[in-house]
Amino acid sequence: MITLTENAAAVMNVTLSRAEQAEGFRIAVEPGGCAGYKYLVGLESAQRQGDAVIETDGVKVFVDAGSLPHVNGMTIDFVMGPESSGFVFDNPNAQEKCTCGKSFG
Repeated sequence: MITLTENAAAVMNVTLSRAEQAEGFRIAVEPGGCAGYKYLVGLESAQRQGDAVIETDGVKVFVDAGSLPHVNGMTIDFVMGPESSGFVFDNPNAQEKCTCGKSFG
């Protein structure tokens, strides 16, 4: 299960309302980043075979079977700051995180 904060769900809903043919967001994990794995977040037009689908506050989040063990229990927030804004991942499965917060090990 992935949890979206109110801020993350609001940003995703606004993004989906402006996007053409997007049904939700895909959250995936792939090797890379400075800590071993990196998150990929993007718009998705449809569920793929084998996807887990999490729906929160009207937002569908699609996760492939290979990524699910890495993100199960994660909370996604969206923060706005003077220097940068973006999604923040609070992942209980991450044993280590890089300083940018976009990759984990």
